[in-house]
Amino acid sequence: MTLLQLAWSYLRARPLPALLNVLLLALGVGTIGFVLIMDKQIGTNMNRDARGIDLVVGAKGSAMQLILAGIFHLDAPTGNISLQAAQELSRNPLIRRGIPLSLGDSFRGFRIVGTNADYIDLYGGQFAAGHGGKKPMEAVLGSTVAATTGLVLGGQFIGSHGLVEGGPAHADSVYTVVGVLKRTDTVLDRLVVVDTESVWLVHEGIIVDADERKVLEAERQITVLLVQYATPLAAVSLPRTINDETNMQAASPAYESARLFRMIGVGADVIKAFGAVVLVTAALSLFIALYHALSERAYDIAVLRTLGARPSSIALTLLLEAMILAVLGSALGLVLAHVMVAAMAAAIAEQDSLRLNALQFSWRELWLVLPALLAAFLAALLPTWRAARTDISSTLARRG
Repeated sequence: MTLLQLAWSYLRARPLPALLNVLLLALGVGTIGFVLIMDKQIGTNMNRDARGIDLVVGAKGSAMQLILAGIFHLDAPTGNISLQAAQELSRNPLIRRGIPLSLGDSFRGFRIVGTNADYIDLYGGQFAAGHGGKKPMEAVLGSTVAATTGLVLGGQFIGSHGLVEGGPAHADSVYTVVGVLKRTDTVLDRLVVVDTESVWLVHEGIIVDADERKVLEAERQITVLLVQYATPLAAVSLPRTINDETNMQAASPAYESARLFRMIGVGADVIKAFGAVVLVTAALSLFIALYHALSERAYDIAVLRTLGARPSSIALTLLLEAMILAVLGSALGLVLAHVMVAAMAAAIAEQDSLRLNALQFSWRELWLVLPALLAAFLAALLPTWRAARTDISSTLARRG
């Protein structure tokens, strides 16, 4: 019988303590793993949604709110800005492209975004069916919107006022679906994209009088302007110019996203600390179990020694027990981490604000095995040392 087989047989002889230690180790590894997986996937999603956007310009207020509303569509916007001011800003030589967004309506909880074709191009959108809207009141659906609502090409719907489901409906303004986008794994999947003219038409109605139309056109507004720099030098001067010299506000997605992660990181650190405490508790429990097992096996160890077993082999047997428990606990912990991610994904599925993939595995997660192995190794140090120093004669004499 090999030492590994001997260690496994000892564990099988005491299944309840072994199971308890495995569960404690799994809980510690699983808690830390859950935080790391969530952190990575949230970061990946946010970076993907903000890719290609250097600046968000909108009404003055909270810069964080402006980013959450203008890029991630997770909050109400800070207000509206003048279309004329936004157009003048887009002509600035420091700006390569400005993409206007008009928000305010939704369809079954999915936001209707008035914009232009550049917005779909920004996320690399490709059509699964149909084409981009070319006329007012034509709509393009993100993949999630189409799958959830069941709308197909030629389907019609009306939007409701507000950014949540249940607002007053614009019953006189009917959109027609002319395009459905392929899945992009970006915020585009959960949006209804229409031409900006459609948004104005819904809220202004059909204006016959030329003078009244001219007045309305001069007062038109948009919600935000997504900006791409023409040169890196724009990052130095453009935000300050907008914030100081206009009644608009400029917010940097990179800076605000980093600030948001720092805020989230406080809670994540608390959860990781809890996982570390559980691992320490597991190590203490394992130490007690091995120490107690050492007392029970004193006679067995003495017999093995008389049969020629070296002290190092006896010590290694106990160490192997601890390592087996650590490996089993780590494996179960990684499974538990992904189960918790799946539970979180199911909990936020209705909001569709964040796409989590519980089946996405990274080889970096295997590093989580190291804390469990270290905890088990430290817990086994004293018991293995005592096992190696067992007094054969006195142990056999007491048993006899």
